[in-house]
Amino acid sequence: MSRPHVIVLGNEKGGSGKSTTAMHLIVTLLHDGHRVGSIDLDARQGSLTRYVENRKQTNAGMLVPLPQSTHFAIERSSLDSAAEGRNDEDERLSAAMAQLADCDFVVIDTPGADTSLSRLGHALADTLITPLNDSFLDLDLLGRVDADGAKILKLSVYSEMVWEQRKARAMRGGKPIDWVVMRSRLSSLDAKNKRDIGQLLQQLAKRIGFRVAPGFTERVIFRELFPRGLTLLDLSRKDTGVAWRMSHVAARQEVRDLIDALALKAPAVREPGAVPAASIAVSASAALTPSAVTPPASAQPPAIPAAPTPQPAAENMTSVLPAQNPAAPQAEAEDGDLPLIRFSA
Repeated sequence: MSRPHVIVLGNEKGGSGKSTTAMHLIVTLLHDGHRVGSIDLDARQGSLTRYVENRKQTNAGMLVPLPQSTHFAIERSSLDSAAEGRNDEDERLSAAMAQLADCDFVVIDTPGADTSLSRLGHALADTLITPLNDSFLDLDLLGRVDADGAKILKLSVYSEMVWEQRKARAMRGGKPIDWVVMRSRLSSLDAKNKRDIGQLLQQLAKRIGFRVAPGFTERVIFRELFPRGLTLLDLSRKDTGVAWRMSHVAARQEVRDLIDALALKAPAVREPGAVPAASIAVSASAALTPSAVTPPASAQPPAIPAAPTPQPAAENMTSVLPAQNPAAPQAEAEDGDLPLIRFSA
């Protein structure tokens, strides 16, 4: 069986739209008939997990089930040793990936910080998507800009971290990570700031090897859909209770344009007669509860949850792979410049 194609949403700045983008990717792939798994590595904030849970609750009142992903939320380790904590996180992430082995795609949402879990998630990426708000402040995540805003002076720590993961993957003989920077929250106006950032992104793209993809315009509808766990792909249904507007058509086209730009391909062809993921949901062994999210310090290491069993869509649950104890914080990467390097298969 082929390994699922792993899509990682990564950005060390909060508020870039990682979880919103992740959920729209998940639902788009489900609507296209793919088997999709999802993993939230930012379980403390849990934006993607809450989006999935909101969707499950909305689904309970639907006559026709909403397509659901098989979802896991993984906490940071609470072990005192950084090395032991990383091993603990690696084991729990590997366990979740093993249970998603029959999926076509796995979408991973990472924390808005440099953590060991974030690095582990980035190392799994076949496609890495970095949503980037259209501002010089957010562009600083990728590279330091001169005072005139016209030239990239050096790479920033996040670019260095991605470079390290790409280098490690190439040394293991793996396929290169397709890094895609997605311009998010774009203004509909043709402002000078917008053009300048576009030029700087092209400079960086040539230097460190990423692609620039179209993102989402700033729209209120994205925030309005979150409490119900809906996406723009769901609004063509009459039972969502959301009035369909022409602006929604344009927004949904932006989602489709992003999917087209990513050029995603499922790793395996579904067997004839197989049930598409959009028609079923999977119930994992542990429901999302406060005690599961924050176990007591004295708790014994949890057993790996049993493999999921197909259940009706309305019974879809979220699995939490709990941590053992806090891991020591990771040392920040050195702030040095990097050479121009290309990785090929």
